[in-house]
Amino acid sequence: MGFAKNASKGFIMAALGFSLIGGGTYAYFSDSVNTQNTFASGTLDLSVDPEAVVNADNLKPGDEIKREFTLANDGTLDISKVLLDTDYSVIDAKLNGAANQDDLAKHIKVTIMYNQANATSPVIETTLYELKSQKPDLTAIDDYVGNDTRPDGLKPGEKEKIIALFEFVDNGQDQNEFQGDSLKVNWKFNAEQMAGSLDSK
Repeated sequence: MGFAKNASKGFIMAALGFSLIGGGTYAYFSDSVNTQNTFASGTLDLSVDPEAVVNADNLKPGDEIKREFTLANDGTLDISKVLLDTDYSVIDAKLNGAANQDDLAKHIKVTIMYNQANATSPVIETTLYELKSQKPDLTAIDDYVGNDTRPDGLKPGEKEKIIALFEFVDNGQDQNEFQGDSLKVNWKFNAEQMAGSLDSK
């Protein structure tokens, strides 16, 4: 009886063991932790001071106008470039521009440069007429005297003073057709962000 009783217990324990294995139920230690993650976008905020770069009247051939304005990055993201978009309209006082196929903007020379004593080249030097078809980057100038180089763009909190020179070019010919004419110029400053980067931290 003792052997039979022990054998019976053995079969029961074996069956129970197979049952536990077959059912996949077994005890183990475990632990877990929650993390809180945040994704917040930065801001791209370009300001121009003053908002009206130039207002001038009673111009005549040979006149030059110098104006300064400041570009500032008031946002939290790096600005890689500031593209200048130019548009203008001519108010033809004598309504003679169409007949002569001329444009007052072709006689207005525009030079834009940094307000830096050691800058060696302007950002742009062209006529207002040609500037309309261009989109120069006003921050793209790295040519300085010596070894000092300045990266393009504007970092958050950074400002750049820009000089704009306007000249009513005297071509030595009769320019009477432009008497009383005026130009309304719209400058739009388009800031673009730096390329995205991989943060592996």
